Amino acid sequence: MFNHIMIGSCDIERSKRFYDAVLGVLGAGEPVRNESASGHIRLFYRHGGNTLAITQPINNEPATGANGGTIGFKCESPEQVKEFHDVAVAHGGTSVEDPPGLRESNMGAMHLSYVLDPDGNKLCGIYRAN
Repeated sequence: MFNHIMIGSCDIERSKRFYDAVLGVLGAGEPVRNESASGHIRLFYRHGGNTLAITQPINNEPATGANGGTIGFKCESPEQVKEFHDVAVAHGGTSVEDPPGLRESNMGAMHLSYVLDPDGNKLCGIYRAN
C-alpha cells in the first residue's frame, strides 16, 4: 500500500545523525542524499523494500511533528524494541508514553517503545510475537 513516508526536519544534519543511529539498529544503511529542484535537501533511507524520507520543508516553514501521527518500525525481537528506544534517546530523541515493553490488547500481545525524534515526529518500535 505504501511507497514511502516523508517527514520534515528543521536541521537535516541533526536528523541524519539521529536516523543513521536509530535506523542502523534495524539494519538500514546510509541514506541516499538528494537535492530537489528548489534546493532543499532530502535523505532517503531504504531498507526491506520500504523508504523513509527526511526533507527540509519546501515551503520554508518550520517542520513540525504530526499531532496524532506515529511511524511504526518493525523490530525482530523484544530486545531490538528496547535498543531502538535506547539508541533514539541517546541520539537526541525523547522517550514518550510507557517504558519499552510488552503490551496486551485486543489486537494481541506486542512489544512497543515510543520516542519523539528531534523534530517532534513520533516513532514506534514494535515486535509482534505471532
